[in-house]
Amino acid sequence: MVEKQDTITKGLDEAIVQKFKASFRGELIRPGDSGYDEARKIWNGMIDKHPALIARCTGAVDVINAVNFARANKQLVAVRGGGHNVAGNAVCDGGIVIDLSRMKGIRIDPVRRTARVEPGLTWGEFDRETQAFGFALPGGIQSTTGIAGFTVGGGFGYLSRKYGLTVDNLLAADVVTADGRLLIASKTENSDLFWGIRGGGGNFGIVTSFEFRLHPVGPVILGGMLLYPLSKAKEVLQFYRDYSAKVSEELSIFFGFVTAPKAPHIPEHTQGNPVLAVIISYAGAIEEGERIIQPLRKFGPPDVDLVEPKPYVTLQSMLDAANPPGWQNYWKSEYLKGFNDKTIDILVDYAAKRPSPMSKIIIGHLLGAVNRVKDDETPYSHRDAPFIINIISMWSDTTKNEENIKWARDLWNAVQPFATGGVYVNFLMTEGADRVMAAYGKKKYERLVALKNKYDPTNFFSMNQNIKPGKL
Repeated sequence: MVEKQDTITKGLDEAIVQKFKASFRGELIRPGDSGYDEARKIWNGMIDKHPALIARCTGAVDVINAVNFARANKQLVAVRGGGHNVAGNAVCDGGIVIDLSRMKGIRIDPVRRTARVEPGLTWGEFDRETQAFGFALPGGIQSTTGIAGFTVGGGFGYLSRKYGLTVDNLLAADVVTADGRLLIASKTENSDLFWGIRGGGGNFGIVTSFEFRLHPVGPVILGGMLLYPLSKAKEVLQFYRDYSAKVSEELSIFFGFVTAPKAPHIPEHTQGNPVLAVIISYAGAIEEGERIIQPLRKFGPPDVDLVEPKPYVTLQSMLDAANPPGWQNYWKSEYLKGFNDKTIDILVDYAAKRPSPMSKIIIGHLLGAVNRVKDDETPYSHRDAPFIINIISMWSDTTKNEENIKWARDLWNAVQPFATGGVYVNFLMTEGADRVMAAYGKKKYERLVALKNKYDPTNFFSMNQNIKPGKL
């Protein structure tokens, strides 16, 4: 064990670490410390990396000191917010993890309808505070997801058809750059950097504070799930194909090919079986929402109807139990042009032969406010794509890695004829430069490279869906 610790910490002189510790207000965690193994864990159990140092920051000054220390000592750097990113870029082998998870400050301005927040917050923590004032922000559909990485990748959720992406509601940010400067990024200050962090990921710096525009939502909202047996999935999706063309932007629908949980509110004959979950959220008057979703309730009808008025925070945490931490996770994703019958047949077929009952296929309906923002306004692209598919392979037995990964890849290959060719950067695993470029398109990618050349010419921030600096 001592030999492994020495290998991990190679290149970090003890005296230099102690000097850094004296200037650092947060906690430094090293191999051999009692909390080390817990501190290096992230949501995806497939990721098992051993950093030389974990620097848990308390504020922007700690972040600046950590960046300066890592740069001076030529250390690989990973940046952790909520630790939920499936690719595992929040932690590294060797090097330093700049851990923001303890930075959870939040201040709501109910008059201006804004929130100033730190990057360690999860969406559950964020929603709890904003809902106390009757406000919300388009965010993740799992409460344990961190806001920071989610935001800089673009960010969409149940409210996006009405209020746009998370980055469409970003007003300003404080960013620590690779040279240790703290810059304000907004439409009036360092506007090029502000453009870059609204979808360009963590390539240009570490955001230590976000300022968001909020919207009146809740505290009670109409939402929940309609569950259909897999045998009816094709009919449901064919019906929705026409229904979705004319629904209001207040209505958000996600589809999930999932396994029905063994829970008291689920009929016994449905528990443990593959189902199509129609996940509904209505960001408007509850009575109007009831009227609008009536055709969905009448069609079928569903085996289980769990759509009702409920607290927005309950809706936001509804999928938590189906996505627990520590499982093996492998994802593939793509934007879809739509649902023709062939696409539907493929989805139903692969849903039936999932090797793990925890695996799922999630499809989100976008457009609405997402598509009203000009494409060049942010790095986030593919705003005209009507649907996005996230193929989530999730399992526990590591001896079955190959078959579970193969299922996700095979389904992804099968839907390629019906895909736009683009990908959402937050859903990428480690898939290479071409796939990163596919998230942006060639023109935007070149603009992002120019920005990387300006703010991070040495690629100090490389543990991300990386945009390498270089010649244009």
